[in-house]
Amino acid sequence: MNLKKEEFFKKTHITEDDIIKNQIDWSVLNEIYTDFDSYRSSYESQAGFIADTLRTHNKIHSVKSRVKESDRLIEKIIRKTPGRKEKYGSEFQFSIENYKEEINDLIGVRAIHIFKEDWEDIHNFIYSTWKVIEITANVREGDDTKRFDELNIQIQSRKSGYRSVHYLIEFFPTSQKVIAEIQVRTIFEEGYGEIDHQLRYSHSEIPEVLALNLLLFNRIAGSSDEMASLINLLNKNWTEMETKYEKIIELKDKEIKELKGEN
Repeated sequence: MNLKKEEFFKKTHITEDDIIKNQIDWSVLNEIYTDFDSYRSSYESQAGFIADTLRTHNKIHSVKSRVKESDRLIEKIIRKTPGRKEKYGSEFQFSIENYKEEINDLIGVRAIHIFKEDWEDIHNFIYSTWKVIEITANVREGDDTKRFDELNIQIQSRKSGYRSVHYLIEFFPTSQKVIAEIQVRTIFEEGYGEIDHQLRYSHSEIPEVLALNLLLFNRIAGSSDEMASLINLLNKNWTEMETKYEKIIELKDKEIKELKGEN
């Protein structure tokens, strides 16, 4: 299957100028596109395996998995080329030999949990299950990052307010190494992230009125996370108090029965 330029440009925000400016060979992009298509079924199996493993954790509410769409891979390669040239030198080009190493989210799995405080248990589970080669905590400026600092986790402040902890894991289902990305976030972070993602793919630049309302929504989502944690804490304390009082009442009832028996 070949990648058709006209259809590709219509589906993405990429233009012919981007190809020319970055000195990208379209035939190489076609080779990568075809090569990745040949691996899709294998990658889908691996994505499913990672997702099923995460579902065994009792603090994880739900799990989503996906393998990157072939045209989105090519779009990302084009967008990442300038940065890679800065990193490796002006002669750098993506190729069949290097794209699996350079693009780390070919397999993407998202683990969603309810309460923010459940994150650390999930974090420990991921570390004990796979080889983690990189971890980044995406936060909004002003967020409490103390625990991330204590765990020596790289922190990236996002102007958009996007929050999520990203893990790159490495494993060998066959002789070929596979790198997958696991994203861990709360239900409220997931809601915001999905809407933010849709807007950014719908517009080359988000209109100011949408950006302002998106920022407001981000604040509401963050406040909802704090409220959920508070409710969870109150519920735990209330349950402990109920259990304590039930035991006291049970003990008193026992003492009363014993006293009545003595009389």
